[in-house]
Amino acid sequence: MRNVLVTGGAGFIGSNFARFLLEREPKARVVNLDALTYAGSLENLKDLPDPDRHIFVHGDIRNADTVAGIFRDHQIDTVVHLAAESHVDRSIVNPAPFVQTNILGTFNLLEAARQAWGSRREPDGGFRFLHVSTDEVFGSLGLDDPPFTETTPYAPNSPYAASKAASDHLVRAYARTYDLPAVITNGSNNYGPFQFPEKLIPLVILNAVEGRGLPIYGDGQQIRDWLHVQDHCDGLWRALVDGRPGETYNFGGGGQHTNLRLVQQICSHLDHLLPDSPSSPHASLITLVADRPGHDRRYAMDITKAGKDLGWKPHYTLEDGLRMTVGWYLEHSEWIEAIRSRPSYQEWLRENYEGRGMSA
Repeated sequence: MRNVLVTGGAGFIGSNFARFLLEREPKARVVNLDALTYAGSLENLKDLPDPDRHIFVHGDIRNADTVAGIFRDHQIDTVVHLAAESHVDRSIVNPAPFVQTNILGTFNLLEAARQAWGSRREPDGGFRFLHVSTDEVFGSLGLDDPPFTETTPYAPNSPYAASKAASDHLVRAYARTYDLPAVITNGSNNYGPFQFPEKLIPLVILNAVEGRGLPIYGDGQQIRDWLHVQDHCDGLWRALVDGRPGETYNFGGGGQHTNLRLVQQICSHLDHLLPDSPSSPHASLITLVADRPGHDRRYAMDITKAGKDLGWKPHYTLEDGLRMTVGWYLEHSEWIEAIRSRPSYQEWLRENYEGRGMSA
């Protein structure tokens, strides 16, 4: 692991992973490729550990020439592919960017890796292509169904999930057809610092602090498996180091709540931390609104394989991780204001996402 390309490295998981890798791998150089769309920001990359080993490239994985040039110019030997359009509501309104970024962008990376590494291939030559995917490719679980495993059949229910499923299949095909040293990971819902406030947890925190409504989709009984981003970063690193090419590993946090219960818990933390807020009790801001199309009922991940093969397990309980996350957003008003001042954030507001229901 010498020259690591992290795609989407100015986004939520990507920026956290860039920090993690710079701390964990003292000899690695991180080449960070990000298009800086609405959810990516250079604000997420301030105060990196050992920043001299971090190179930022403003570019788009949809541009094959850009991707091939990075492999050539930086002698990339490791790819951590995190760049993706990832918000379900957006995919329902406009699926085209999801197909273009998640499928075509992944294809461009696979082709660049195949071309760059094909002439340098040796047994266990150190090359790795880590493709980071989602639990949503597996579809929805009933209340009594066992958790998703790595062999659960794919059954995506949204354009976002379908685009990620397609990209998973491409990676698997390249591993099988071209012997590309690729590993796939499927993670559950992440939360933690630097998450763009269209996603459920930061959106609830910021809206509640400002006294805005908290509209929850449907009956709010949809269940999600919550994984702290630091635990996810640890899992991704272990998959790079110890994962076997051609294999898939599931990561989940083991903290399952209904959406309604999660929002209530966030409100409870805010009541404790902001006792004098005019919006307290913050749970009074919650309302239930019409459900969104194709809304998956439950996700849950079986992480047995990751524990056995990678020695990985989550360390953050949802209670502790959620309390820390609420505190982080309250303490980082400068980051929030910097994000909100960007034209892409204002565009997001104009598209009226804050007036829609909330869900994970």
